[in-house]
Amino acid sequence: MGPGRPSERAIAAAEAHGAHNYRPLPVVVASAEGAWMTDVEGRRYLDLLAGYSALNFGHRNRRLIEAAKAQLDRVTLTSRAFHHDRFGAFCSELAELCGMEMVLPMNTGAEAVETAVKTARKWGYRIKGVPDGRARIIAAGNNFHGRTTTLISFSTDPEARADHGPFTPGFSIVPYGDLAAMAAALDAAPEETVAVLLEPIQGEAGWWCRRPAIWPVSGS
Repeated sequence: MGPGRPSERAIAAAEAHGAHNYRPLPVVVASAEGAWMTDVEGRRYLDLLAGYSALNFGHRNRRLIEAAKAQLDRVTLTSRAFHHDRFGAFCSELAELCGMEMVLPMNTGAEAVETAVKTARKWGYRIKGVPDGRARIIAAGNNFHGRTTTLISFSTDPEARADHGPFTPGFSIVPYGDLAAMAAALDAAPEETVAVLLEPIQGEAGWWCRRPAIWPVSGS
């Protein structure tokens, strides 16, 4: 693979051939257990990113690995064109856990927010009586809800928006944590407002954006 340390070669290959949609830290993980990761040169790190924007169960959680292997030995994947014997129980238990009547499993957070946007708009048109095409959603700034064209349309992060317009209309953006601005936005067009969208704890585009969250704790 050429000269240099294994981590340098791996990073160079990724930079040369992988699309630059992230700016990862210069750490090349080879193995992990629990909260600890080891890179290709044997240095250990305490993983404080914890799955980044995903749920964190720890690396190589034994119960999850065993459950996944057992299911893979039965059925690898089914289309939603069919029912299968685990889906109903999964939805029932998840709905009960969340205190909801129904659930809609998603692959990504972006899909979940897109569904929330569509659900709010549909409610606005069918139940509230908002004129067609006039539904408005108020979003708090410094948000990160995903990278689809609609979701970046109410982002205030220049890097998320640059070179991706034109953007989806129907959103009003107010400063995060500014209750007066939120109230004013609600009062501006109450008959057309169908939802308020915000992150209770801000993530990627908010207060901790681009702060390192992984440090070596042993090795050179």
